[in-house]
Amino acid sequence: MSSALHQVPKAADLQTPDLQTAKMMGAVVFQGVGKRSFEQKPKPQIQLATDAVVKITKTTICGTDLHILKGDVPSVSKGRILGHEGIGVIDSVGSAVSFFKPGDLVLISCITSCGKCEFCKKGMYSHCEQGGWILGNKIDGTQAEYVRIPFADTSLHKIPDEIDTDSMVLLSDVLPTAYECGVLNGHVQPGDQVAIVGAGPIGLASLMTVQFFSPTDVFVVDTDDSRLETAKSLGATAIINSQKQNAVERILQLTEGQGVQAAIEAVGIPDTFDICQKVVASGGSIANVGVHGKSVELHLEDLWSKNITIKTRLVDTETTPLLMKTIKAGMLEPSPLITHHFSLQEAMSAYETFESSGKKHALKVIMMNK
Repeated sequence: MSSALHQVPKAADLQTPDLQTAKMMGAVVFQGVGKRSFEQKPKPQIQLATDAVVKITKTTICGTDLHILKGDVPSVSKGRILGHEGIGVIDSVGSAVSFFKPGDLVLISCITSCGKCEFCKKGMYSHCEQGGWILGNKIDGTQAEYVRIPFADTSLHKIPDEIDTDSMVLLSDVLPTAYECGVLNGHVQPGDQVAIVGAGPIGLASLMTVQFFSPTDVFVVDTDDSRLETAKSLGATAIINSQKQNAVERILQLTEGQGVQAAIEAVGIPDTFDICQKVVASGGSIANVGVHGKSVELHLEDLWSKNITIKTRLVDTETTPLLMKTIKAGMLEPSPLITHHFSLQEAMSAYETFESSGKKHALKVIMMNK
């Protein structure tokens, strides 16, 4: 995720609420390493003319939220409202917001973009000089009844009528992350053989979107049989439990010793990256999607002569409009990734389920605010 600084309002522009009279709302709050709570916080208000305040209708939990709770993201301070995904209804807008009005149903991008800085002009919104990944990180996030969205015109998307809103929640982060950081960075071409290492929500979303490019084979590796069966139902041509068989040997066997043209790493641990570098074919690509908290060993002694490409990336959400069109047209059906529903007030139970994904057979959990 981006370490870009968040937008700092000028003192003259701020509208500071009176905490004694401010409307309160429920929110999931980071209370330090290993600690979270559901508590009352002041409802956010417009601070800058480019802001919008959105009433959340649905939100979800990301693996990155678990990294925060483990202390892996030191930029998140105690008291921060968590979350960077969700949909909702515009509650109020600043005077400079021109594309949205109160009452509009909108998708919240996990990446905030000013649309004007040099990085935004390059389409690298994740590195926006005043935005990037700030929701639930540098500023309060979406796991609340309301959220303030800076640069609303370039950080929100209108949701079309007659479209499944659960699916729209997945467009905040997991689908564009899988597509941009995994599939596009993997340079997948028609007829390719692809390995996806990791069958969590990101890996499964990569499996869904890689099929846009008609690969002949997609091999999915994980240690959870339930997730692997889901992968099989979503189009994996072979599933491999790496605790029960040697994943590298099996993939090389399936590719007649050549390896895969695209290896997508979707976990973020040394073992899964190692599988990718051992199964990538000459001229192929390794696309790293996982968030790595530990160093990995790069075997250049084996790779230096193989003409491979290794790509890393933060999601920029530039493909969100495209993916929204594919869902509306019925070309992409992400609902199998959603396994549980909770009310926002049941957020602590939702976290417990997500944290125990293996036992609970959980992928994405939706939290609803009514």
